[in-house]
Amino acid sequence: MPCPPSANTSRRSVLRKLSLAGLAGSAVGVAGWPLRAMAAPADAKSPNPGAPPGSAADGARLITLGGGITEVVYALGAQALLVGTDTTSLYPAAAQATPKVGYLRQLSAEGLLALRPTAVVAGADAGPPVVLDQIRSAGVKVELVAADHSWEEVRRKVAAVGRAAGREAAAQALQQQLDARWQAVQERVRAQPPARPPRVLFVLSHSGSPQVAGEQTAADAMIRFMGARNALGGFQGYRPMTAEAMAAAAPDVILTTTQGLEAVGGTDAFWQRPEVALTPAFRQRHTPRALVHLDALELLGFGPRLPDVVERLHRQVVRA
Repeated sequence: MPCPPSANTSRRSVLRKLSLAGLAGSAVGVAGWPLRAMAAPADAKSPNPGAPPGSAADGARLITLGGGITEVVYALGAQALLVGTDTTSLYPAAAQATPKVGYLRQLSAEGLLALRPTAVVAGADAGPPVVLDQIRSAGVKVELVAADHSWEEVRRKVAAVGRAAGREAAAQALQQQLDARWQAVQERVRAQPPARPPRVLFVLSHSGSPQVAGEQTAADAMIRFMGARNALGGFQGYRPMTAEAMAAAAPDVILTTTQGLEAVGGTDAFWQRPEVALTPAFRQRHTPRALVHLDALELLGFGPRLPDVVERLHRQVVRA
């Protein structure tokens, strides 16, 4: 069911803030995950019907901070244990209805403790650190998951949620399925490398002046995973999208987020920017490959959907 205009506006606002603050730097079935990777949904009357009485999950109350981590909870079918999530947790749609504790880098101990969690699973950039210390002092288990824009990051998220939910066995089973899927996608990417990998430039334009992604960013990792080449290198993080940068990058393909494209007024408005006119992508702007966009969390969240996203980008960008 489409969200009302106010909900759509709120969602775009959240994702814009989320990207600028760290998301960018850091056979599909139900809810967008492979059917074989979906665990049985938790019974509404029991927080974890698959766990034996007296297990670690009995009475577990989870707060997740980070959209990719929250996705793992749903992939495990442990959503009945969720008592709160942060504002970056927007997928699947049911996650948007969970109580929100605020943005993961601007937390308050009072807001978190009011939900009486037994465990908090968060990205390593969650904070402020003093708030997490207060949560620990209150007896709540806090587990931080390091982000390095790798497949291991996804594996760490699955393992951390499995421990917090008392579903280690289910998490291991899910991880085996995801590993097999990831290996199959990577083999497909490596099977027929193009003679000249396309030069892809990621543009972040959620608010303010657009920026372009260099090395050690989530966007750089996604470009490499799909079998393409980052059009910019020699620096880490993000830089302003200047005419000089665009001319030097000479991208064949421009990759961005759907929310960022909306923020600049859509596809036509994006192509009207004078910096973009200096690129090979601009000369191919009437082809589907010239400008590719995905939902920000899907593209940069490094959750269980990662293999499907890489496969889709490989087909659309590299094999097109």
